[in-house]
Amino acid sequence: MLDTITIIAQIAVAVSVAFVWILRMHNVEKEFNQFGLSLKVRSFVGFSKTVLAALLVVGIWYPEFVIYASVGMAFFMLAAQYFHWNAGNPLQQKLPSFILLILSVFIALSSSGII
Repeated sequence: MLDTITIIAQIAVAVSVAFVWILRMHNVEKEFNQFGLSLKVRSFVGFSKTVLAALLVVGIWYPEFVIYASVGMAFFMLAAQYFHWNAGNPLQQKLPSFILLILSVFIALSSSGII
């Protein structure tokens, strides 16, 4: 049962990241500008998150990738929280990355056998 929940969480994180970085790029551009981050940083983050999202999906069949992908994604979501708090953004803007942070930590703990 926990394996199924973990796989659902992997898919949810991967689809959410793909949705934001592909279909909602205009929001990403606004946020990175608000945070004072460069195009190079935004490109690096976007590429990295996209690769990590793909690895979360690949991890359904190759579980050895899941721990790396989930820890990496958790790091990026923690960084997103830092920048949202620093910018004084409202809860509405902080909540998505917080939920993805919690899911990424859950995936990491589950895939490593801690829970």
